[in-house]
Order: sequence, then C-alpha cells, then structure tokens
Amino acid sequence: MSAYIIVDIEVKNPNEYEEYKKLALPTLKPFGGKYIVRGGKVEILEGNWNPNRFVILEFPDSEKAKAWWNSDAYTAAKSIRYRTANSKMILVEGLN
Repeated sequence: MSAYIIVDIEVKNPNEYEEYKKLALPTLKPFGGKYIVRGGKVEILEGNWNPNRFVILEFPDSEKAKAWWNSDAYTAAKSIRYRTANSKMILVEGLN
C-alpha cells in the first residue's frame, strides 16, 4: 500500500533552505520515494488551515517512508531543515 509523507513547512532562512532541497532530493530514490507536490500554490477551500510551503512525498509503503526519514542518507538534509524551517509532518497510508 502506498504511503505519503505530508509536510507543512515555514521556511525561516530561504537561502540555506535551498541547500536542503538539493540534498533531500537524491535521498528519496533508494527508498522508492518521489515528490508529488513540492511548494506549489495552495488555495484554501474550507477551514482555516493556511499552509506555508506544502510538500507531499509518495513511497511504496509506510516502512520505506519511515526508513527514508530515519536514514543516514537523509540525516544531513534533515539537520538543515531543522535549522532553517519549522515543519509539521505526518505519514499517511493510501488506498489498498
């Protein structure tokens, strides 16, 4: 079952955050991950949720998604994200 990591990111340091984006992208492939949404325009249809930078990643399953998030490959990029942005991140499984 596919799994998705959904992230709402408030970028605090845009220049340094660019380095995060460069480092994060190649870490996805070994885990079968790919970007579905990456910082596109967000339009509110209901409620008061107003995401900043919105990202959706797709993985073959939740185990691969968690393995990516915990991987040594992603550690360097993750530390830059922690330093340059505030993030809210969830993992959700798709349809069977």
